[in-house]
Amino acid sequence: MQIVESLEQISRLPRGMVLSIGNFDGVHRGHQTIIATARRAAEQRGVQTAVMTFDPHPAVILRPDKAPGVLSPLPQKLRLLQTAGVEVVIVIRDSLRLLNLSPSDFVDRFLMSHLSPSVIVEGPNFTFGYGRSGTMKTLTKLGAERGFEVIEVPLTEVRLGKDRRAVACSSSMIRELLEKGAVFEAAQLLSRLYRLMGSVVAGRGIGRQLGFPTANVHPVGQILPAEGVYAGYVVVGDSLEQVCFGGLRRPAALSIGRAKTFITDHPLLLEAHLLEDNVEALYGKWVGLDFMEWLRNQRRFTSHEDLSEQIAQDCRDALAVLI
Repeated sequence: MQIVESLEQISRLPRGMVLSIGNFDGVHRGHQTIIATARRAAEQRGVQTAVMTFDPHPAVILRPDKAPGVLSPLPQKLRLLQTAGVEVVIVIRDSLRLLNLSPSDFVDRFLMSHLSPSVIVEGPNFTFGYGRSGTMKTLTKLGAERGFEVIEVPLTEVRLGKDRRAVACSSSMIRELLEKGAVFEAAQLLSRLYRLMGSVVAGRGIGRQLGFPTANVHPVGQILPAEGVYAGYVVVGDSLEQVCFGGLRRPAALSIGRAKTFITDHPLLLEAHLLEDNVEALYGKWVGLDFMEWLRNQRRFTSHEDLSEQIAQDCRDALAVLI
């Protein structure tokens, strides 16, 4: 997969590619359907499939106080797009100038001037141009005038939970589910377990004292699931890129919560206890934490004994889910 990050590189790309534009945060089922549609259109025309994405999210530039949490950092997003079959990814890093163009200027002065796509494939909620004033209707009209086809892909619906309620797949819905601790439902929309990545840092050592050593993880800036204890998996690597995608998944109990048990300061901690014997030293490594299922809320313990008993039960509960 070719990654393009400058205007000069963009101008050297072949004309007539099939293009989809968006943030693609999470590369969820809806994104995957758009990409699959773009790939079919590209195969019919004998051209490449291209995706234009943004880093950071445009909201970080326009309204940083309203910027959504990140589901997939750029290195992970690129791996997911590659797996979905995208051949060219255009990464727009300084998007302020583009975001301030009117919809027609964005098409004329950027898309047609540098890319001249033969087809643009988007979902029904796609917006572009200054103030997000351009819609699919605008894009279709401009396409008819400028000579490119526009394909609108319907929203992807997924049935969630025991009641099998149908929800439209979107990055915002996935964020909402994660914030509620509904990691299994979030995985249904993503088509994979949600992976939270970070480096292993020095911790308090309480878990080791209790006989349950944990890896204390400093996350890279992704959205955190709700505080609680989860069953999940850990992937270990030497770099962020190594834990972005794939890897050997090892069963674990995962914890997100405040350190309220024995100290007065309450920092938010992200910890993973691998459900294996003789776990290697992980300090300084990178890990990817895959969240499978919520187990319980966080609560305060008055003694080491009570905490140790609960951790042992968490490990049994996690294994029951994972194995």
